[in-house]
Parts: sequence; structure tokens; C-alpha cells
Amino acid sequence: MSYLSGYPRVKLLTSIVAIFIIVQSVNSLTAGGLTQFGLVPRTEWGLLGIFFAPFIHGSWEHLLSNLPPFIILSALLLHRTIKAYILASLFIIIVGGLAVWLIGRNAVHIGASGWFFGLWGLLIAQGFFRRKWGDIAIALLVLFYFGTMASGLLPTHLYISTESHIAGAIAGAIYAWLSHRYHQKTNNRSL
Repeated sequence: MSYLSGYPRVKLLTSIVAIFIIVQSVNSLTAGGLTQFGLVPRTEWGLLGIFFAPFIHGSWEHLLSNLPPFIILSALLLHRTIKAYILASLFIIIVGGLAVWLIGRNAVHIGASGWFFGLWGLLIAQGFFRRKWGDIAIALLVLFYFGTMASGLLPTHLYISTESHIAGAIAGAIYAWLSHRYHQKTNNRSL
């Protein structure tokens, strides 16, 4: 394995962070003009927000509070393959976003927290479903280091999209279960 084998993973993660920063720069320069592209439940326009909302943040403070857990949880999931990370992320963004669109309160939901709560739920659930030492170790690390994230599943502030946190975590756990079932079926066919 070459020392450059991790480079595409670093490049992907760096690119996503760069997109976050560029979008926030534009949002700051336009006095929050991009916020209108967030997820607004039960509206046609809000459906587009499912894809845009994770990249839009209300302020630099909002972005900077989301970046550390996003980067760490993404890096932990990227230890597998880039394809696995992208598929899991798309599932979390779409399924979690759809859940917020269906049941979220009438507000503009923005930010990457639903995405990283999905990664959090996925990494914990993988340890449970796969029962491999590496996955269990990562799940325990995530629980130990990010255990306080569970408090983000409780509605504490009106301006925080608890719906996104819950929907993301559930979407991540569902993806872990579906992925486990898929691998079980493909392994059984190859026997």
C-alpha cells in the first residue's frame, strides 16, 4: 500500500470543507442570501433544499461548530472506501432530508449537522450490526468521544434543527442496517 493511498480521501474531505467555506463566504457577503435555499418542510422549493441545506450555514460560528465533528466522523467512515462514504452520505442527506421535509417544523433548516449526526448514527450502528473488532472499536470511540452529541437529539433551542439531528441519526442507522443486510445476502450467494 503506497503512502499516497489516503490522498484521495484527504482530497475529498478537503474539497467538501472548501465547499462549506466558499458557500459560507458567499452567504456572509450576501447577508444570508443563500439561506433561502435551505430545506423548508412541505414546500416544493423545500425539496431542493434537501440537497442544498447541508452546505449552507447561518453564520461562521454555525459552520465552525459543525466542522470538527463532521471532519472527524467523515474521516472515520472514509477508512473503508470513498464509494462507501459517498453512498452513505447521499443516503443520509436524502433520507434524513426527506424526513425533515415531511415532519419538520415550519422553518428554514440549514447546516451539516443532520449529515454528521447521520455519520454518527451509522458508525455506532455498524459496530452493532457488523460485530467486527474494527467496527466495534470505532463505535466505542464515537460513543466515548461524541457521546454528548446525544443531547443534540433533544429540542433545546428554537433555532437548532433537532429534526435534522434526529432524522440524520436515524437515516445513518438505517443505512448501516441496509448495508449489513446487503453484504449478508451477497456473501450467502457467493457460498
